[in-house]
Amino acid sequence: MVKVRVRAIADGGEANRAVTELLAKALGVPKAKVRILSGTTSRLKQIAIDGDPAKLGETLRKLTATKKD
Repeated sequence: MVKVRVRAIADGGEANRAVTELLAKALGVPKAKVRILSGTTSRLKQIAIDGDPAKLGETLRKLTATKKD
């Protein structure tokens, strides 16, 4: 589970679009490779991202790693 926050309002799909664009940019994949499977009207969403699972997993691990000071 990954928690993301966007500023777009949930009107006309703007928030969903912002979430998919944010994930695409963070993971380095085209926007067309990120799609919402379920939860389009919910705060909790299931999202599919097409690409190399190993590379995507590694990128997610790096993005979500806790920084140690």
